[in-house]
Amino acid sequence: MSRDHFTPVAGQYAAFRPSYPDELFDWLAGIAPQRKMAWDCGAGSGQATVALASRFAQVLATDISSAQLASAPALANVEYRATSAEASGLPDHSVDIVTVAQALHWFDLPGFYGETQRVLKPLGIIAAWGYNRLRVDHPGLQQVLDRFYDETIGAYWPPERKHVENGYRDLSFPFSRIAAPAFSLHKEWTHEHLLGYLRSWSAVGRFQTANGFDPVSVLAEEIGRHWQEGQTYQIEWPLFMHAGRAD
Repeated sequence: MSRDHFTPVAGQYAAFRPSYPDELFDWLAGIAPQRKMAWDCGAGSGQATVALASRFAQVLATDISSAQLASAPALANVEYRATSAEASGLPDHSVDIVTVAQALHWFDLPGFYGETQRVLKPLGIIAAWGYNRLRVDHPGLQQVLDRFYDETIGAYWPPERKHVENGYRDLSFPFSRIAAPAFSLHKEWTHEHLLGYLRSWSAVGRFQTANGFDPVSVLAEEIGRHWQEGQTYQIEWPLFMHAGRAD
């Protein structure tokens, strides 16, 4: 069964999680057998769903967090459904592509992969991707953020986080693999947006529940010594991608 770590931070997630590059979705649409139906599994508040909806006729976006889905934008060709990754409710062999953005590590993989094999059309595509630590174009800030990640909230990351850190290399992927181009997320953010993004981390929510205060508020003072109000910096997240095709 998939685990819900993000309902407590659903508002922050919807407001501050970065969207993915258009080139990624253009590539996915180009390798799908058709562009009729996409299933975005672990959709959260729609960070990938919106881009899929502009390239596929219909999109089903599922997540176990109703609060996350409630924050996603309403679109005419998108159905949002609160359900687990192992029980989409889709008909057999009805889907051209299954996407999983920054969520595969939370799933019961045998159950999800069985459901994926069931719903994909012949030669249908599954694509699971994610991103690890952000890189900021400022060495001092990078040190502050790395220390926050490793030391302040390090003990509060769920154990599944290790799979993100190693790019899903230890997760099974029982599909005929497709080589993917290199993709990266790039944003230009103020420090206020960065703080909002940090508050969307599951470890921050767990820290706050355990300790009764927001660790990002403490971090904000240290960041402020490097980052003037209104100033922007380039942020980058290299993406890792696992793509494959159904038999």
